[in-house]
Amino acid sequence: MKNTNEMEIRFDSRSVNEGFARVAVASFMTQLNPTVEEVADVKTAVSEAVTNAIIHGYDNEIHKVSIRCRIDDNIFTVEVCDRGKGIEDIETAMRPMYTTKPEQDRSGMGFAFMEAFMDSVEVESEPGKGTKVKMRKAVGKGREIWTTQSL
Repeated sequence: MKNTNEMEIRFDSRSVNEGFARVAVASFMTQLNPTVEEVADVKTAVSEAVTNAIIHGYDNEIHKVSIRCRIDDNIFTVEVCDRGKGIEDIETAMRPMYTTKPEQDRSGMGFAFMEAFMDSVEVESEPGKGTKVKMRKAVGKGREIWTTQSL
């Protein structure tokens, strides 16, 4: 039987809740005994996804953002979902430096950061219906080998 666990949270799309989302996800993943770097990577990716939902998905209007986390053995999966305006061209939106909000000094690096800090990033979106960003990271990869060899 696989070692699995899941959680889901929903919160208002307010910028102040971005920090809550980071901490909630980090707290859930602690059962995997992650390194400080692994926690920081996931928190950064979650921060970018939640910020995208708030700023781009909802144009700073107050609606709901949901986060689902799942642990399958040492694979940590997090999904950030909104029911906002969606993305018309996902490939273009994921290009580094691309932003639909240059007037707000947005860097256009959100998806690039998610891809840099996570092992995989998948984006599903439909204009007018919302966006789901699904990210995965193997947590603890290689530590078992190091522990065995150091004995």
